[in-house]
This record gives sequence, structure tokens and C-alpha cells, in this order.
Amino acid sequence: MATEDLMAKALAALGEVDGPMSVEVIHRLVDAGSDTGPMSITEVADLLDISPHTLRYYERIGLVEVGRDGSGHRRYDAASVRRLVFLTRMRLSGMAMRDLQHYIALVDNGEVTVPERLDMLLEHRDTIRRQIKELTLSLAATEYKIATYGGRAGD
Repeated sequence: MATEDLMAKALAALGEVDGPMSVEVIHRLVDAGSDTGPMSITEVADLLDISPHTLRYYERIGLVEVGRDGSGHRRYDAASVRRLVFLTRMRLSGMAMRDLQHYIALVDNGEVTVPERLDMLLEHRDTIRRQIKELTLSLAATEYKIATYGGRAGD
């Protein structure tokens, strides 16, 4: 699925957000899988708008651990869904798979790794902020060109 489609679905799932995005937005996404009990791979794939193949890949490379039911089918608990929400947000924002793997390895190694995790996230935040500035400039250039062709900017 294209990044634009994934972002559109994520934002639509959150509803209208007044003002800047906040931690509340992520809490709503994370809480989406918390009340329903264990979820199947199809349910999680639909929730996150990613393919079951991607979920199996994340499991295979060690980004998420998934339980199985008596028949051997994957059952995603709330903790797995929360981790997958984080992983999908980080991927959407451009974090490299190797960095995600490193981050998850740090998480799995416990509290002693919090300072390194924080450093990684601060660096990634700076990258995202730079991307937002670049996209804002690109939007302004596009709006300018639309206006020069007689269109209405800002629609």
C-alpha cells in the first residue's frame, strides 16, 4: 500500500483533530486494539491497513512476538498491537528497518537502554521536523504554481 494511502487511512481513523496532533492522537490509535481481546492477523492487518505478509515479516525479523491459539493461528494481544502501531508510525515517518530492529532490541534489553532509545527518538524527531519543513516549502511552491495558472490556492 502506498504511503499516502496509509497516512490517509490513519488520519481518517482518528477523526477530525482540532489543533496540532498530540499524544492523544497516538493513544486513540493504540487503544484501538486494546478492548477487543486477542486479534487475528486479518483483524490487525485491517486495523493498521498493512498486509498480513508485512505482519508475518515483522514477526520473522523479530520486531514483534505473536502468540498462537490451539490451532496454531496467530493471535495478537494488546501489547503486540501497541508495538505494531508504533512500528507502522515509525516506518511511515521514514525510519529504516535496521533502526527499528535496533530500537526493538534495545526495548527488549530493558530499562538500562532508555537513554539510547531516547537519543534515537530525538534524532528521528529532528529528521521528521526537517521533512515537515521541506514538505511545507513544497506545498507553498505548489500553491504558488496553482495560483499562477489561475487556480485557487488553498483548496
